[in-house]
Amino acid sequence: MPAASAIHTLIVDDQMSMRGLIRTSLQQIGFREFREASDGEAGLREMIARPAHLVISDFNMPKLDGLGLLRAVRAHPPTQGAAFIMLTGRADRELVARAVQFGVNNYLVKPFTVAQLKEKLEGVFGPLT
Repeated sequence: MPAASAIHTLIVDDQMSMRGLIRTSLQQIGFREFREASDGEAGLREMIARPAHLVISDFNMPKLDGLGLLRAVRAHPPTQGAAFIMLTGRADRELVARAVQFGVNNYLVKPFTVAQLKEKLEGVFGPLT
């Protein structure tokens, strides 16, 4: 069982309030290591500079959307092993299918609860301590 506190996380969302909500939710689960980016391009730069274990990314963002970020993360050998959870404001089957095609580990529909986020994380990492 991995310790949530040992999982380095990159939160990528163009809305500061959503990044804060994600960060607060992760803290309630036990996560402690966070970095943030306000769009996909900044998120990719962060991942290349210092790969994270987990990326939680919004789908709709300026400059580079979540699918573009996912594709870039999966194409770069030092980052391709990172877990990736896509956030979307709607349950869009086409988006989910495309994300799965590009290697997303899980997805979460906004708005979400801490329990729902934990369930998605444990679907990727197994039980968290």
